[in-house]
Amino acid sequence: MLSVGNVKLSSMPRAKESFRFEVADRLHSAAIHLLRLARQQDVLARQGPARLSALSVLVFGGPMALGQLAAAEQVKAPTMSRIVAGLKRSGLAKIETDAKDARRIRVTATAKGERLLQQARARRIELLAETLNGLREPELDTLLRAAELIERAVGQAVGRK
Repeated sequence: MLSVGNVKLSSMPRAKESFRFEVADRLHSAAIHLLRLARQQDVLARQGPARLSALSVLVFGGPMALGQLAAAEQVKAPTMSRIVAGLKRSGLAKIETDAKDARRIRVTATAKGERLLQQARARRIELLAETLNGLREPELDTLLRAAELIERAVGQAVGRK
């Protein structure tokens, strides 16, 4: 098995491996452009990207300890503390002390936070749906299948860690 950075490559034929990298490169580029486009709607939420991202983790992942939230967002605990403090000030999250250990805190999205996040998500999806407006049904079917394949591949990759 060959290793490039943190990615382990199987010993597949060179042409197949090259094609896999080409697909990965195109997906990477398309995903970045797609997210940049969708993010244009986030200014309407009047929250920064870090806050919206953390709020999304709380809304879809449920209440969690500060350290778990920091790990999910790939930031250090002090950074997450500042993000959570901002969410709390805005009434989008609440902080509770752990019943077993008062030094630990648990962060939960409030109903206001859930509404804000769902509205922001709906705006992003609406913009993306409008972007796909010019595609024919077979092309949309292809994109749906591609999304399913990406979800499966990511799920398998996460399961291997």
